Amino acid sequence: MGASVAGFAAALAMGVVGCTNIIGGSPEADTAEAPAYRSSVSASVSASEATSSLRETQRQQSMTTQAVRGACGRFASSSTDAVDVVNKYVEAFNKGGDISGTAGPAVEALNRSADEVAAAINEKLSKELTDAFTTYAQAARGVATAISSKAPVAVYNARKDELNRARDRGMQLCKAF
Repeated sequence: MGASVAGFAAALAMGVVGCTNIIGGSPEADTAEAPAYRSSVSASVSASEATSSLRETQRQQSMTTQAVRGACGRFASSSTDAVDVVNKYVEAFNKGGDISGTAGPAVEALNRSADEVAAAINEKLSKELTDAFTTYAQAARGVATAISSKAPVAVYNARKDELNRARDRGMQLCKAF
């Protein structure tokens, strides 16, 4: 134990001796260099803020692009699926085929597409794209109602034309992404 105490005392003495060296001179600010230093620090802070702001802007743009691409993908996929099924119904109707067997799947596909497109609408979409998706969803439901209610051909065709215009508009807007 005595050796431990002696070792501790020696270490303490070295620390105290090491701290007793004082550098000579008097502290003074270099007033000639201070403005340049301040400018350098200010420029560095400004550059850092600009870089940070740019990165945040890029991050936000990336998130928006991803959200729009996702919504457009859902729109394109579900509307294409619905059109394919509705075309089978139209073919059956025009050729005297199985109208009742194709009407149900067409109505389901249109309503499913309308639901999916409406669910794809999010705050990242432009007002124009939101309006196009909303118009498409309403038009798809309109065609589904025309089929399920066995509306006259003129009513069905008018609603189908609305659907085609809405789909074309949505596809056109989605091409930018």
